[in-house]
Amino acid sequence: MLATISPQAFIEQPSIKEQGQARALIEWRKTLDQQLDELLAEGEKIRDIVHARAQAIDDMLRLLWQQHALPSENLALLAVGGYGRSEMLPYSDVDILILSRHEIEPDLGEKISGFVSSLWDTGFKPGISVRSMTECLEAAQDITVATTLVESRLVAGDEQLAKKPRQIVSTAWTDKTFFQEKMLEQQRRYAQHNNTESNLEPDVKNAPGGLRDLNQIGWIAKRHFRVVRVYDLVHLGFISEFELRELEVAEDFLWQVRYQLHRIAGRDENRLLFDYQREVAARLGYIQQEDDAPNHAVEQFMKTYYRVAMKVSTLNEMLLAYFFESVIEPRLTDEEKPHKSNINERFDMIGGKIAVTHHRVFSETPSALLELFYIMASQVEITGIRAKTLRLLMLAAKSIDDNFRANPVHRAMFMAILRAPHNLYETLHAMKRYGVLGKYIPAFGQIIGLMQYDLFHIYTVDAHTLLLIRNLRRFGKPEFAKDYPVVSSVFQRLDRKEIVYLAAIFHDIAKGRGGDHSELGAEDAIEFCRNHGLTDREGKIVAWLTRNHLVMSITSQKKDISDPDVVKDFADHMGDMVHLDYLYSLTVADINATNPKLWNSWRASLMRQLYTQARDTIRSGLDRPVDHQLIIDDTKFEAMQTLSNQYTYEDIEKIWREMGDDYFLKERADEVVWHTQAMIEHGDNPDPLVLIREHRKLAKDTAEIFIYTRDLPNLFAASVAVMDQMDLNVQDARIITAAKAFSLDTYIVLDRFGTLLSDTDRQAQVIYALTNALSRPEEFPTLLERRIPRQLRHFAVQTEVTIQLNTALQQNIVEIMTLDQPGLLAKIGGLFMMQGLDIHSARIATLGERAEDSFYVTKRDGIPMSNEESKAFGHKLQLALDEASQVVSVVQ
Repeated sequence: MLATISPQAFIEQPSIKEQGQARALIEWRKTLDQQLDELLAEGEKIRDIVHARAQAIDDMLRLLWQQHALPSENLALLAVGGYGRSEMLPYSDVDILILSRHEIEPDLGEKISGFVSSLWDTGFKPGISVRSMTECLEAAQDITVATTLVESRLVAGDEQLAKKPRQIVSTAWTDKTFFQEKMLEQQRRYAQHNNTESNLEPDVKNAPGGLRDLNQIGWIAKRHFRVVRVYDLVHLGFISEFELRELEVAEDFLWQVRYQLHRIAGRDENRLLFDYQREVAARLGYIQQEDDAPNHAVEQFMKTYYRVAMKVSTLNEMLLAYFFESVIEPRLTDEEKPHKSNINERFDMIGGKIAVTHHRVFSETPSALLELFYIMASQVEITGIRAKTLRLLMLAAKSIDDNFRANPVHRAMFMAILRAPHNLYETLHAMKRYGVLGKYIPAFGQIIGLMQYDLFHIYTVDAHTLLLIRNLRRFGKPEFAKDYPVVSSVFQRLDRKEIVYLAAIFHDIAKGRGGDHSELGAEDAIEFCRNHGLTDREGKIVAWLTRNHLVMSITSQKKDISDPDVVKDFADHMGDMVHLDYLYSLTVADINATNPKLWNSWRASLMRQLYTQARDTIRSGLDRPVDHQLIIDDTKFEAMQTLSNQYTYEDIEKIWREMGDDYFLKERADEVVWHTQAMIEHGDNPDPLVLIREHRKLAKDTAEIFIYTRDLPNLFAASVAVMDQMDLNVQDARIITAAKAFSLDTYIVLDRFGTLLSDTDRQAQVIYALTNALSRPEEFPTLLERRIPRQLRHFAVQTEVTIQLNTALQQNIVEIMTLDQPGLLAKIGGLFMMQGLDIHSARIATLGERAEDSFYVTKRDGIPMSNEESKAFGHKLQLALDEASQVVSVVQ
């Protein structure tokens, strides 16, 4: 044990003693903290630091106990909870139990009150319970109280009472009831953290894989085996020396993280927030070097954290299952015991879990390592792996090497797993968790725990990859068809679904290596497919999907897919329906597995629209050029059929003559009908016209706002400023200026509250706000000043502006990537207005902390900017947005 400054010696120093005991003990604690911080910085083990702090607090409590003349018989001061384990971090609670053999008499109660008051005066945050034996037994009926008592430790007082708390727990709870209640408690705790170790801002104490998982093993085992130290479980055969070392290494790391969190936050902080991740990483030695990729240090630190957390939760699962199978299960009645049936000479099924028939299965038959998972993926009734089998499996997985991977039997078995009918996601997840998948595909092993320090990728790369496969499997299930109607039917038509599963495995497998991960992953995919018996064509499709897995999402979200030429270029890139169908399935699953919040009805519509248009182009023949005039004529003909039932040909043509061909080329017929009706009814009225409807092609949460008004220099900026005030997120905008200087604008918006399309009062408020703002062009709407969300403040997104000329449209395409921030669109619109630019259309995409927006613009005379003008404006725009992204707005 480390030697720390004694509280008795400290407060007896003449210069300290004058301050009074309470103040002296506060100073002692500060000195203790400084001493331990320095020892840790000098390389002392965190385990020794943690225990030394607990020992020092013991000394202080004994001092106070003596000073208040508390007896050494029939009364005991016990450390409980984390303090009972001698685990104290800088701001941990000092949890104590004052246990009396009898009811506490008034005079003793006064002494105890004085002791408690003096403890509060020292500045510690104690959690104090004062109970008689009878009261303690009653309180122990609560599982939380019982758990703290399991780890009680005598600090001062009657030694005969030291073992009483554990005896009380044994009286209040049986092995079975205690185990069941603690497992239910763990399930609820897991649910609060999304049942994953891979949260972006994990709780190092309470999340899966955190310190509570380690405590859980100790609580249950100590309760049954009546031991104080986890090490004693090794001698009892409950845990191996190797497993104990792994648990201790993991615990040391988590203690280091939690220790630094306490120090940085200045309180009992257990959440590894973005606010702290960089500094914790630096304090633990993860230093960003000049030649490192951005965020390399913090990403490597978090990769270590996620790997440790996965190891902890896996050991928690295995050891607690082993406890149930070895301690509780044998005591069950014959009716309660799990049913056993034989699968083959190597495996049995016991209570829905697979088990080896003898302990030499994996050593005698190495292929059984993969056969086990093939059986899991083939038999839907198998829900897991028995603990003893899991122990053997995790040890055997370490022997997977090049010879194992090169064995044709093993390669065939792996492909059989991908082709198996059931539980593919669950099976691959288990293979990863228990060390098989990362050993069989070493490149996959490199991405386990790898995170990307942004708000777009909310999962680690390995978790994202397996969720992608889960999504693909869901496309084949009837219960998910209503959520993904088009892609489900496309996926179910795929002949060789293992092709898209392999593309899913390899699409991000090269992240973290440097270079283009799509190209590097395609190279890995080709080699893997060649080695695993796929045909040359199948291997090329897997590699092509890996190389092009971002093409469809980029095209749909960043390009104007109402432009037939854009669709034609995309279809040419696909080449045939086989590649299109595979890529569509992969892309939808990929977006949903990256960040579920990204998948909304608008993105679904864009993907569906691009797919169907590309499909039609491929079916009609890729060698056919786009017939723009035919598209224009078809749109007019279809719209005229509807409009002619209500208006004269002359009224319709009067409106249409003011529109250019580009309007009819890109707008759908139903949009043309809606716009034409509105303009005819509005007539020559100079007041703005604002209409709202559900987007005809989308789900309920997406609205279409139509504005018909006099053309104004600040029209776009004013409109989006109002929409921001009304909590509407603009997804798409199309601005058309008619010949008579009226503007015809359509905005696709998502409502942050989800009430716009169902609440008529809210619709009226939006319409009034837009009408009022556009009726007074000289009064630009006030931009709301909102605080930049906490998470966004920790990302330095470098603003990038590119401007290029679209020769076909004779418009400049301005692409902006910058930090997302409140009122961003309105700011951009204002910058365009000051430059004298008209916005003709916009495509808006928010990806985590990044806004990636595209604008099609011309100068006021309809002519695009020259190269020199584009360069100058791009520079000005970048400077302005960079400055804006660095300013934290005040609270509204």
